Amino acid sequence: MPQPIQVFTTAAPGFFGLNTQDSPLDLAAGFALVANNSIIDQYGRIGSRKGYARVNASSGNLGANDVGVMHELVQSDGTLTVLFAGNNKLFKLDGSNAVVELTYGGGGVAPTITASNWQCASLNGITYFFQSAHDPLIYDPAVSTTTFRRVSEKTGYVATVPSTNIVLSAYGRLWTANTATDKTTIYFSDLMAGHIWSTGTSGSLDVSRVWAQGSDEITGLASHNGFLFIFGKRQILVYSSATSPANITLSDTVVGTGCLSRDSIQPIATDVIFLSNTGVRSLLRTISEKSLPFRDLSKNVRNDVMGLVAGEDAAAIKSVFSERDAFYLLNLPASKKTYCFDTRGQLDDGSSRVTTWDSIEPTSLLSRRNGDLLVGKNGYVTKYSTYQDNASSYRMQYYTNHADLGNQSQTSVLKRLSIVVIGGTNQYVTFKWCFDFSGNYLSANSFIPVQGVSYYGLAEYGANGVPLAQYANGTALQTLIVSASGSGKVVQTGYEADINGSQLSIQKIEIQAKNGKFT
Repeated sequence: MPQPIQVFTTAAPGFFGLNTQDSPLDLAAGFALVANNSIIDQYGRIGSRKGYARVNASSGNLGANDVGVMHELVQSDGTLTVLFAGNNKLFKLDGSNAVVELTYGGGGVAPTITASNWQCASLNGITYFFQSAHDPLIYDPAVSTTTFRRVSEKTGYVATVPSTNIVLSAYGRLWTANTATDKTTIYFSDLMAGHIWSTGTSGSLDVSRVWAQGSDEITGLASHNGFLFIFGKRQILVYSSATSPANITLSDTVVGTGCLSRDSIQPIATDVIFLSNTGVRSLLRTISEKSLPFRDLSKNVRNDVMGLVAGEDAAAIKSVFSERDAFYLLNLPASKKTYCFDTRGQLDDGSSRVTTWDSIEPTSLLSRRNGDLLVGKNGYVTKYSTYQDNASSYRMQYYTNHADLGNQSQTSVLKRLSIVVIGGTNQYVTFKWCFDFSGNYLSANSFIPVQGVSYYGLAEYGANGVPLAQYANGTALQTLIVSASGSGKVVQTGYEADINGSQLSIQKIEIQAKNGKFT
């Protein structure tokens, strides 16, 4: 007797993001085993990420070198200036997005710059550059918009600015740490004066004796709600009353978890996200609670992330939080992989929905005041925009988890696969499927045709009551169908497409199959 065709539907596929940590047979249908060059869009669909386009037309003296760091100086009059470093030089983008090299404008011998891994901070209209084994530098547009100087060359300079690798602008002053010989002292400048390091309210804080589990070294700093967070490699110190250093007090300590990378630390509204020795984590802080609960954002991909981190130079790891796109990006350059953590919400276990990118390969990242996300590349500053990577296509990949189709003791015979897609017109989508964890994928292609869409209900009326119809561009929901074959107890499907100028999202997956033999 012929078996009826059964239909298995997954709405909002990939909604939970990647999960490579748990057994694929135990995963909910919303998890993905591959979600590459993709994001979870604002409607909860797996979709293609944006690409990048060059901002500057030519490289100038940056040449073909990496943009090592980017920073935006926001002045009180609203002037915004993008500063960046590369080729052992400092640059800015002018009003027409041309690369302008900042030259040395001090009175002595120009400082020797041998690397471009600065950490930058702005205070009172001035940007400060700190990097190990280098003189701290300043860009002060009130003095010159085309030059830089040493901090020690600023008018009114007092004492000795420490040559540290870490700097934070918070509570009206600069906080710095990690010199070549001292990894446990925080130095802070006078109020609104990043060039005054003695007198006034400047000073230092030695934390060498307050690590709860023995010695550690400072790897990063962060601030929020009057607290100063001091990250060690395996511990975190929390100081309250940081708005008034004379009253600063050790408020809490976290042991067993620290920060591995200075540039992985990103404040996001009420949290601070960072790369720890146990994964990507965030501090959940409330004023009324003394203890600091942790949330493991990378719980569902932890082994993958930490396996890659083990092969990375911690100093080269970069991150950014994009408020507009609502994601935290962690870039692992040696692995050529970027992890995208969605911050719109959290899963029931407290983790984030995660996807990966493998073809942007940023050398630095910057989220601007206006919401633009800038991506550093070789010789160029680029903007996260359009749906091409520098005018070229890139491959989006999404693979479901492995699942039986209703009965683990009975084979299923595939008949047809279909997906509902949004966008991605005039291109192919490759359907893939395999059985019983074999990894031997069968495949078929389906073409997304160009389809014009109009919304109605926008008519206006002109003279003599003649309607002046208006139409708005929309995006079509289109169903792609391929014939499938083969059988097995467990099935996995995958969907790939070359993104080349058009966004693509997957709204729904439908599998049609017949029951086969019992085993």
